[in-house]
Amino acid sequence: MPVSANVEAQVDPPGNGQYVEDAWELKETIRESEGVLKQRRPFFVDAYRRSKVHLLSVDDELAGFASVRRDGYILFLAVGQQFRGEGFGERLVAEAVHDHDNISCHARATNEEALSFYQHLGFETVRRIGGYYEDGGDAYYLRLGESQSLRERFADLIKR
Repeated sequence: MPVSANVEAQVDPPGNGQYVEDAWELKETIRESEGVLKQRRPFFVDAYRRSKVHLLSVDDELAGFASVRRDGYILFLAVGQQFRGEGFGERLVAEAVHDHDNISCHARATNEEALSFYQHLGFETVRRIGGYYEDGGDAYYLRLGESQSLRERFADLIKR
């Protein structure tokens, strides 16, 4: 018998923070297992509350979220390990693309999975920044290419 999951999309608008605890727990789970997303709680909570956060839940469990600033900069993008490969990351980026003309982010230089994901979506490496992270780790500043075909591709991921 096939198992079906109920995927729900939600938005936590700037200034709200309704799902900040769920997002923090998912971020911390990823940090503990993968050594990325190392932000301190006060920074995370403040940044979360100042941004528009797109969330995807599967059967009431937070599967992933993207916190996006007003200028289209993705502060946090996180998808739980058990939900990767299901298109959730692409869908979260598509939500950001829907809202903004320019999309950018930083990714830890050693995070091959994230870099591969962003490259697959059409992000371009603008520059490497030495010592970007609090722990001294380097980052790449990435920006989504401007091609219309990318915008059309992302539009197909959003069901409105």
